[in-house]
Amino acid sequence: MDIYWGVFTLACLAAAGLLFMQQGSGGVSPSAGPNVGAYKLHMAIYVIIYSLMMLGDWLQGPYVFALYQYYGYEVKDIGRLFIAGFGSSMVFGTIVGSLADKHGRKKASLLYVVSYVLSCATKHSPDYWVLIVGRILGGISTSLLFSAFESWVVGDHLSRGFDPKWLGDTFSKAVFSGNGLMAILAGLVANTLVNTFRMGPVAPFDASAVVLLVGGVGIALLWTENYGESRHQTTLGNQFKMAFAAILSDTRVVLLGVMQSLFEASMYSFVFLWTPALSPNGENIPHGMIFSCFMASSMVGSALSPLLMKRYKVEAYMKYVFALSAISLGVPFLYHLHRTQDKSGANQGITYEGKVQLLAFCVFELMVGIFWPSMMTMRASYVPEELRSTIINCFRIPLNLFVCVILYNVHLFPLSVMFGLCAGFLAIAALCQMRMERIVVVMPITKGLGMSNGA
Repeated sequence: MDIYWGVFTLACLAAAGLLFMQQGSGGVSPSAGPNVGAYKLHMAIYVIIYSLMMLGDWLQGPYVFALYQYYGYEVKDIGRLFIAGFGSSMVFGTIVGSLADKHGRKKASLLYVVSYVLSCATKHSPDYWVLIVGRILGGISTSLLFSAFESWVVGDHLSRGFDPKWLGDTFSKAVFSGNGLMAILAGLVANTLVNTFRMGPVAPFDASAVVLLVGGVGIALLWTENYGESRHQTTLGNQFKMAFAAILSDTRVVLLGVMQSLFEASMYSFVFLWTPALSPNGENIPHGMIFSCFMASSMVGSALSPLLMKRYKVEAYMKYVFALSAISLGVPFLYHLHRTQDKSGANQGITYEGKVQLLAFCVFELMVGIFWPSMMTMRASYVPEELRSTIINCFRIPLNLFVCVILYNVHLFPLSVMFGLCAGFLAIAALCQMRMERIVVVMPITKGLGMSNGA
């Protein structure tokens, strides 16, 4: 068994073991009470629909770059396409995503389906400007995916009178399924469509559109609408002013925004950096298998998060998550990857240094699995309910800007410098979390969970 299958198998076994432990300990999942049955049905509907939305997103990931190469575009042109996506998310996505509070989170979730299906349709054209339009639509869709759905489930959860503590259970299950199981399934399905059935690199995008439409039907039939409480009282411009005022008036919300931006910027940069890190000389590495190792590691983290939430306060353990993430992405500072070759130039396998770095990257993905449900839980506690989508999208502005800068300048700096920058950002996030923990000790929860209507 090579290292890839070994890591993947161990990660899957660890995830299964943690799920078994959750059943024994209860995790953060409710076991008894008058609303437990209604909550579990509500949670299951959300997790299934969210997983379909994430499956639609993950199906596209492995073949975006390959499709553009298939159409004959060079790396520089492909880089501009990616920048168009992140730039669109930063500019247009922030505005569109923020409209969810005013016009409805369910409508925004359906808009995600429509915009992403249209983005998939543009992949059938080799015309560069049509592909640019597709990237713009994709950027808007990404902003909606990471704001509207979370805002809807928090609002619906609270309006039904469920215990706010149960949100950690919902987020953990959604991340485990959507960012773990669905990611692995997406890689297998996309690979099968392209390689086994020989349908070409556009096939995963067609599959994505089908999955998104199925999920959209579920949203239309099963979800009820909810809004931010200030929707009748303000214009979009005033809504942004209120959002920035809410952020600046609460140090906890400021710290949440800084930590989210630093972590996600590092995470999205890692998506582009891990391939050259593990194949510095263009070696033919098993991208699909490595991707599966990463996603299995992320599943371990999302399975571990409810156990952590039950035993500790989120604010107490997240500083260690950020610190371990910084150490993991700091490994390229310690090792210079290289692969030995025989006389014919054939790859003889990953070196000891390469194995260490692969394991470090899997540790980082494990931290990603813990980060998502934990950050969602903290946002649910401290971000004002009436401006939730707007504030979450404001948090995404600096991370999209940073990723655009990274993509534009990645060829100008050594790989170790880029990883060092990400590690530095994560170290700053750890310091912010330590500050957050000290504040929470003396400052009660007042902004989130609808407890004081943002007062």
